[in-house]
Amino acid sequence: MFTSLQLHLAKVFLKIFLRDRQSIMFSLFFPLVFIGVFLFSGGEPDPINLGLVNNSTNTISKNFSELVTGDPLFNVTEGEESDLKEQLFLGDQTAIIVIPENFDYLEKTGELRLLLDASQVRQLGAIKEALNTSLLSIERELRNAEPMFSVKIEDVKSRPQRYIDFLLPGLLAFMLMNLSIAGSGFNIVEYRRRGILKRLFVTPIQPKDFIISIVLARMAIVLMQISVVLGLAIALLDIKIVGSFFSLYGMVILGTIIFLCLGFFLGSIAKTQEAIRPMVSVFVFPQLILSGVFFPISSMPELIQPLAHALPLSVIATGLRDIANDGTSLLVLNTTTLGVGIWLILSFIIVTKFFVWKEVAS
Repeated sequence: MFTSLQLHLAKVFLKIFLRDRQSIMFSLFFPLVFIGVFLFSGGEPDPINLGLVNNSTNTISKNFSELVTGDPLFNVTEGEESDLKEQLFLGDQTAIIVIPENFDYLEKTGELRLLLDASQVRQLGAIKEALNTSLLSIERELRNAEPMFSVKIEDVKSRPQRYIDFLLPGLLAFMLMNLSIAGSGFNIVEYRRRGILKRLFVTPIQPKDFIISIVLARMAIVLMQISVVLGLAIALLDIKIVGSFFSLYGMVILGTIIFLCLGFFLGSIAKTQEAIRPMVSVFVFPQLILSGVFFPISSMPELIQPLAHALPLSVIATGLRDIANDGTSLLVLNTTTLGVGIWLILSFIIVTKFFVWKEVAS
């Protein structure tokens, strides 16, 4: 499949990459920081500190207090309004709910007071939704009425998805993009600057041998580092990979090939190391924001979503997420695999058109 020359060059390039320990450690540092954050935080949001002032003594207010206190969203502290307000000013409480003395459903005097700084409370929507749910439960109890409709929840997934389950595939995609571009784009510019490409040009080595050898060497580096991060996530964060590891690593390999080709393209049009750095930044950072690594693309403005879905990092991150979280097979033909195929063809055409041995492409 591969010639002895290509394998020998790949071994040489692999040794060169492994000598740059600082680069290897830095590429591991970014995703490991996120794993550490979730390891020590548990990966789940902390309960909202809610102060509760019950100025009423009737059964309705007691039922409401019990419902709010039993809600896992809240960490409830009961007390006097003045004391809880002082805690709110100090930041020890996120919000305060005040039940009036005349809290009575029949008399329609059931207005509650919610004290908070709305500009500082990101969970305002969640707080209001939980309180409205508690009030609705009490109202149904007083009316002795059952809800008109009911919903039976059947969890068809193997496990509930946590944020870290959503985040990890995106981090893996971002990690392999950085490793691939660093292993092709920056190295091409450096090899050209040091005259290595000129010397290789006068040897029997063909451009395809050079490119294939770098791809093989960088592929080995990417697979090793991805395996380290993935292994730590599975061991320390109880990550469950629903799909097969064959499909997962297959998507990693395809993504690595795409970004290596794009890295070769950037390295071919850049004249110096100073020139390629801003090029890579322009290529990487918009994708980091728009590709759904940290939050779903569906939460973006509708005008931006088609562009976001079309980005190469979006395609790879979505593919890894579908495999890891939903058990999708790499061999299933869908919009994601179609996007991967398009980017494979497009990146190959680009790199073969712009890659040059001696001079910068114009």
